[in-house]
Order: sequence, then structure tokens, then C-alpha cells
Amino acid sequence: MTGEPTTHDTENTAVPADAAEDTGGTGAAGGDRASDGGRPHPGDRLRPGTAVTPLRAGLHLRGRRGSLTLEGSTAVPVVWGLLEEPLRTGGLAGFREGLEPGSAVRAATDTLLGRLADHDLLLPAPPAAPHPHPDPAVARWIDATAAHPDAAAALLATARAEVLASDPNSPTATAAVRALTAGGVPVTLTPDPDLPPDRILLTVRGTGPDRAVAAGRGGATGYVTAPGSTAQARADAAALEARLTHTAVEPQPRRIPGTFAALLAGAAAHRLLCAAARLPDPATEADDPRLLPGIPTVLLADAHPARADHHSWLGPDRIDTDRHVRLAPPTGLAEALRRITALGEHRLGPLPAPLPGDLPQLPVPLATCTPPAPAAAGHATTPRTLTGGGPRLDLARLELFCRTAELLLGETTFTVGADPGHARGRALRHTAARRLATAPHNHPPPDPAHWSGHPQLRHWWTTLTGRLAVPARLEVHRAAPHAHAYRAVVRRTPHEPGPGRGPGPLLGEAVEATPGDAAAFAALAAVTTVTTVRTAAAAAPGGAPPPPSGGAAAPLATAGVPTAAWEDPGWTGGWLADLAGREEALQDTLHRLYGAGPTTTPPAPAPPARDPGLAGLLRSFGFTVLHTTEEAR
Repeated sequence: MTGEPTTHDTENTAVPADAAEDTGGTGAAGGDRASDGGRPHPGDRLRPGTAVTPLRAGLHLRGRRGSLTLEGSTAVPVVWGLLEEPLRTGGLAGFREGLEPGSAVRAATDTLLGRLADHDLLLPAPPAAPHPHPDPAVARWIDATAAHPDAAAALLATARAEVLASDPNSPTATAAVRALTAGGVPVTLTPDPDLPPDRILLTVRGTGPDRAVAAGRGGATGYVTAPGSTAQARADAAALEARLTHTAVEPQPRRIPGTFAALLAGAAAHRLLCAAARLPDPATEADDPRLLPGIPTVLLADAHPARADHHSWLGPDRIDTDRHVRLAPPTGLAEALRRITALGEHRLGPLPAPLPGDLPQLPVPLATCTPPAPAAAGHATTPRTLTGGGPRLDLARLELFCRTAELLLGETTFTVGADPGHARGRALRHTAARRLATAPHNHPPPDPAHWSGHPQLRHWWTTLTGRLAVPARLEVHRAAPHAHAYRAVVRRTPHEPGPGRGPGPLLGEAVEATPGDAAAFAALAAVTTVTTVRTAAAAAPGGAPPPPSGGAAAPLATAGVPTAAWEDPGWTGGWLADLAGREEALQDTLHRLYGAGPTTTPPAPAPPARDPGLAGLLRSFGFTVLHTTEEAR
């Protein structure tokens, strides 16, 4: 049997007629297979609820804990036709005894059983004692879901649940009682006048530490919290209701519709029962790539249109130990963007998601977002829309996210990055640009003949001065004698140059390891500035461009991404690969030049962080948050 897994845990495998008998099955459900060398035990049976679709030359099976596609032989459906009934009825032992040892049918049967075990579609033979849970429907659910059904059933048999609500006769409370009762758990319904009218709290005891789940709504959106302690569930519910009410786009209906109440109550009961029986949380069953492993999830549901899905979310009050999570830094740009998407979820996220919106993506990819405006002198101020560009849209989104987070934390105090190297590169570039802007140029600039042919510079400079028709001047200076660090600046040429007139307004700047890279990023920044102004995407079009970040994200963008042999620096991928190779040496150079001592002109004192918990939340999601002055040392 050969082949590789594809999406959704599905394996495309050929079953030869002379398949070897040693299958090496190691399914999670095979708790008693260890003594049999990993082979399926003759008493194994198919998990309840497993659906089977015969193919012309194969078979597709799908269950709650896995799915499998077997292809490559017309004998597969034939063998399955003989095997299915014994597997579903527990008669596998007798069926295998009737097969001749060493025969092709016996080998094919054992190979197929091994693959079923590998994908967790088999259960051990039922024990001689009765099933720990007497309810047949609950027993089938446990058998279909649990890695160790007997242990899960024993836990549920000792569980005792309680439903708390301000109105015990509310549709949500009565639906929760029905759902828990259907799960085979005794339930007590208790009035709790301290709960809001639309919130219920479900708790379970007797299976270890007490567990609780809250369900309710904020605005027109319903929610179900992740399992936790009672205090954690109450805190999460209060935070969710406040957040959902604040971001609601529709008025809250006076009453929860009956079907919507049943959905919320059923989902809450399901999560609580799984927690009590130590089964996987329902949020993990769909293999949703948007969810971040290690971060608790909340279910959000809407009635119109009907929709419910899970989202990674950490509330402001982290009482339980599993809420004190800190993910490892993302290993690549795609993973960083997954986390940005979770933090920017429009109903839950503390930060706005940087998205292209309706902005043009030519001549430069643009992303935009509108962070919440701070209150000034007791009244609200107008939100400021931010826009950022980059050589690619994913890089523009990452840069704008980091800049937005810095703005909310205190723009001159913190530097944010996807990982430590990214944050350090951004911080050092900001410091170097600020220092070099006020330093005298006592040494001649590098010869343009050595860098003006950079393909990225030619592209962005032609775009700026040709396509956008902006009269501009480009200057490049070495940061220090013999240092491999350069600052490039693009300024608009004054309409009436002459003695006594200062330089034109700054359009873009960059600090990079080579003069060509610095010039290219400065031209790119200038194109972004001009395009942003012309599309009226910024609240303050005449403002200065943001501090340079340049190639700080190049190592993250190229991690695990192969570069084709034909991708020279004229291609974005090839340019990023070259930048990534120079980034560590550039950071060392900048740290040696500017990493110690105060700046020439100290920045004005930064205001206190508007959200003291934002830095901690970013770190929990694996981002790096640096105090810029500390990073400079």
C-alpha cells in the first residue's frame, strides 16, 4: 500500500492483491493493539457513523475523527463488500478466521484494516462488561468521537451538570437543560439573578476540576465561550458581550428567537460535555485553518443570515492557567498573517484588520485600516485611517498591522514585529533614520554608477517620475565610513527652486545594507505616499511618510519559500531572498552604529499606552513587542 496523505486527512492509496500482511497500523483508537505489534485486533469494529462511498477503483470513508481514500484496485470495493458487515456488527474475528492465511484476500483485508486503524476509524472490541453509559444514543456518540470510549463514558456517568440563568424559564435555559439531559447527564436548573437576561452559565462537576461554559449574546450576535473555570467563563462572557455590543451593526432584538436559542444552548452543552468527558473540543473537529492551536476559541453565531463558526480569542481577564498562553513566533509570513487575521476579526479583535478594501493595487499594493480613535478631553475624536504599501500585498498588510499596533501602544515608545528579528530590524531602521536625518554628511555619497542599475530601483523610480509624473530628487548617503549601511531619501522637487528655499517635502526614505536596496525602498515608499494621497486614502494626506522598515520582513517572507533559479533581484521573490541574506549583517552594523547612547534629538515623551493589555495580548499571539529605547541598547 503506497501513497501520501492529501487534504482533510485523506489518503490516496493503492491496495495490491499481494499486499504484505504487516500493516503497522497505529490508530489512536487502538488502545489494545500494542500487544499485537500494531496490527488491527480481530475484534476491532468500525466507528459508528462512518460513511462509505465506493469508487470505481477504490473507496472513500469519512468519520468524525478522520477520513480516508483508498484507490488503485478494483478489488478494493469487492473486499469492502465482504468486510463491511463484520466490521459494523463486531463479527470481524469470525470473518478473519474464515480467510486462508497467506492468501491474497487475507493480505488485502489486513492492509485495509491497517489503514482504517491509521486514520482512527476503528474501535477496540466491546468489553465483556456492559457499556459504562446505558443510553444507546450517548454510547454511539462516545464511540464515534472518543479515542478511549470506555474512559470517556465512565467520566460522563459520574458527571453532574447545572444550568444557571436569571430566568430559568427562558428559551436558552430550557434548551440547555434538554441538550444536557440528552447527553445523559443529570441537570439542575438554578436561578441566578446576577446574570444578564440573555446569558446562561453551564457547569459540570464530578469529572475532575469543575468546568463551565457561558452562552449569550451581544447585539444581534450570539456566543459560546471556551470551557474553563466558572470565574473564567463569567469573565469571558462579560468581555464578549461588551465587545459584541460595541461592534454591533444591527440593533439587538428584544428576544432571542427559539431556534437561535436552541443553537446557542446546544453548542454550549456540546462543549461542556466534551470537556467533562475529556473529548476534543468541537472547535477542533473541522480542521479550520483560521484557528490558532493553543489559543482558546469562542463560537460566534448570527441568526440572519444563519451562521456559526469558531474564532481564536483571548479575553482581557485571564484567570485560568490555559489562558496564560504565549505562542512561539510565527515561522513564516503566512503564519504571521493568520495571527493578524485572528487579532483583526471585525467583531472580536482589538486591532483593525489591514485589508486592501477598495484601494487600487497598482502601481503599488496598498492596505488600509482604521484604528479606534482615542477619547480627548472627555469626547470622542475622528478615527484616523492608515494606509501602507509594500512590494507585495502580504508585506503591506504586515507592515500596516505593526504600525497600527505601535500607534495604539505609543508610537515613539514601542516597536512591534512578527518575530524578534523583524521587530529588531524595524527598531534599528527607525533609530538609524532619525539619527541620520540630523547628522551632517561629511563624506561623499556613493557613486550612482554602482547602484543606479538596481532593477527594483529602476522600476519604482520610473513609476514615480514617469507613470505618476512626480518631480523628485533621490539622495543616497553611507551611514558611516566603511559601513555597509546606507540611507536613501526621496523628496519632491520644489516648484520654484532657488537660493534660500529648503528641500522639498519628504516622500520616502529607507535604511538598507546596499545603496541600491536603500534607493529602491525609498522610491517604493515615495510611490506609496503619492498613490495614497491621490486616492484620498489617508486622513492627513499631507503628513510625513512613516518611518522606514524596508527589508526587515524579508527573512520572514522567504522562510521555507524556495527561490527559483531564474528569480533575480528584478523579481520580488529574488529581491527578498537577497535582502534576507543581508539582514543579519545589517542589523549588526546598525546596532554597532546606533545601538548605544541617547539619540541626538530625544523624542518628546510618549503618552501612556492607551490599552495596557495590548502588548501582552500581542505577545500571547507570538508577536514581539519591544520598548524601542531598550532595544536600542
